[in-house]
Amino acid sequence: MTDVSQTIVSCVEQAGGTWGIVVEKLGTGECWKWNADQPFYAASLIKVPIMIAVFADVYEKKYAFSDLLSVRAEDLVGGAGVLQHMTPGQKYTIYDLVVLMIIQSDNTATNILIDHVGRERIREIMEKTGMQNSCFYNKLMVIPAELEGVNQVTAADMAELYRRMASGRIISYNSCLQMISILKRQQIRDSLPLHLPDPDPENIGAQPLWELAHKTGSVTNMRHDTGILYVGQSACILSVLSKDVPAKVAHDTIGRIGQAVYQSLAGN
Repeated sequence: MTDVSQTIVSCVEQAGGTWGIVVEKLGTGECWKWNADQPFYAASLIKVPIMIAVFADVYEKKYAFSDLLSVRAEDLVGGAGVLQHMTPGQKYTIYDLVVLMIIQSDNTATNILIDHVGRERIREIMEKTGMQNSCFYNKLMVIPAELEGVNQVTAADMAELYRRMASGRIISYNSCLQMISILKRQQIRDSLPLHLPDPDPENIGAQPLWELAHKTGSVTNMRHDTGILYVGQSACILSVLSKDVPAKVAHDTIGRIGQAVYQSLAGN
């Protein structure tokens, strides 16, 4: 972890701006932190606890993943996602909305789920999962006339959430398995996996070189990527948040951090 931390420090000092970072190798107790408790605007990282809130409700049989929700014209918002480009009035299963929220960071799907689950339930789940220094107030791409507050997270809180998920300590073992499976299908791959090698092995049917269960978040002057990197039998939490760094530099720097951790896990 010493070599990795030295590489990370060099990367973020060269990039400038402000960074919050946690790198933790699961099962060993090795952990390195940098401004881990500093709050950052959450951007789309808030979608991870929203997903957990949905899974918790389904586990408690408040509704089913197969239940259908309508996408109304007034639900359509900009930013990431495909639903904003689809015909209003269509219905989608709750499970499909969760998948779109995570793998494409769909803001319309997110806001529909927020309305369905409720803000208080999301806050309750954040508290239960150890996100003590994070907060949730608003839907995405919707700016109220009177803001109660802004959605914020810390690198430490996101790491705690993934730590519990990786050990099956959120809702149930099966729920954690399903959520990690969704996170592994992430289609926004411009940060942590940016400089990783092709995961596909030479031999058909062999295990991939690596897998990454993660969620990104970005708005103007902020770029985040957080998740769990799996290499062989090893796994490592990476929680990397940044602000006031040019977008291209931020993506490259987060990618270099992912690359350093991968090389350490792979023994390179």
